[in-house]
Amino acid sequence: MKKLKLKQTVASTLVLAVALGGGSAAFADGKDRDGGHEKYENREKDKDRSKDWNKDWKDDKRGDKYDDGDLKLDFDDLKGSDVEWALKYIASLASKRVFEGYEDGSFKPRNTITRIEAITAAVRLMGLRDQAESDQEKNTKLNFKDADKIPGWAVGYVSVALENDLFTESDDMVQPSKPADRLWATILLVKAMKLDAEAKAKVNTKLSFKDAKQIPAGAVGYVAVAVEKGLIDGFEDNTFRPNTPVTRAQLAALLDRTDTQIPDKDPNTAVGKVAGTVSQNTLVLDQNGTLKTYALHPDAFVYRNGAKVNASALQSGDTVKLRSYNNTVVFIEVTKAAEADRTLLTTGFFDSMTLNKDGRIATITITTNVNGTVQKSTYQVASNVSIQGDVNKLVPPTVVELKGKDKTVQSIVIK
Repeated sequence: MKKLKLKQTVASTLVLAVALGGGSAAFADGKDRDGGHEKYENREKDKDRSKDWNKDWKDDKRGDKYDDGDLKLDFDDLKGSDVEWALKYIASLASKRVFEGYEDGSFKPRNTITRIEAITAAVRLMGLRDQAESDQEKNTKLNFKDADKIPGWAVGYVSVALENDLFTESDDMVQPSKPADRLWATILLVKAMKLDAEAKAKVNTKLSFKDAKQIPAGAVGYVAVAVEKGLIDGFEDNTFRPNTPVTRAQLAALLDRTDTQIPDKDPNTAVGKVAGTVSQNTLVLDQNGTLKTYALHPDAFVYRNGAKVNASALQSGDTVKLRSYNNTVVFIEVTKAAEADRTLLTTGFFDSMTLNKDGRIATITITTNVNGTVQKSTYQVASNVSIQGDVNKLVPPTVVELKGKDKTVQSIVIK
């Protein structure tokens, strides 16, 4: 998908800020349940990691690549079976501006994630980005031994992470440039979920991993909680590999799964069932019986049945989660697809109809008014349609109720 330009005041040019490279829930270096195939043992070392870090972050006070005028919708290096499975996680996290790409248009999904990047993402996931980027937090004097090694833009994030118990009492260093390993990242996200007490209660859990003895006793409860919550699983050989570095792509899946279990108070997030078909970049959701209309960005990321699709592929009855930016929907995930045999039940104002060669109704068009938006919808009519009410009243703007299956009307009730 092409790179688009954006001015915040111009909704028509809004684009999705695709952020995080996703990853396998297992962080597996063999084939895992998310489709990752990356081999840590054979993979080339990140020789330029230090250079990339300095180039991309040293002059950025906030630590991300977000720019009000130029947001990334896609990344050139998200190609290949070892990372393409992460597209959903990337878009989901991008829509919340949790973790963003680099100024050169890349995401570097195969690079190992650093601790400071992971801490930043965790704080944002908790909805604390504004606080972390406030002047008060950015000017905090940190007591860590390596405080002088923390990039200026990240001081506020470390301060907020400390305030929210993302560090342990014994941590005296942040080690911002150190690669985050599987165990460290797991503990970080369990803490972000505010499950410290639950993790400590499971400290004596017997883990089934072959290499469970490599997991420190004090960390066992955190791994147990992460497994129980479905954040992570093991490798195909039933190992956990606590010291294996985590890639940017792999961290995304863990973050996204964590996000689904953190109470979402984001006003830009909504859930509901698709009501009708998508027309003119307009989506109508049924939210517990209340219909609400949403404007879609032309390049909104739509994920359905394991694949990225066009918005036109959304079907009435699909249960979806969507996120908006500047009042425009930029991300949609179908969490439960509508059944193939869908019941049609809709009410509107009669607009027009067409007849077949036998003089029977072939199609019927009605208009609906949802939150001030008038929309016309045309439906096929079954040859044996049942009509209830006075047929002479079937003229605009009589209210009619249409019943049927899929998009075929089997009954017309004239009100």
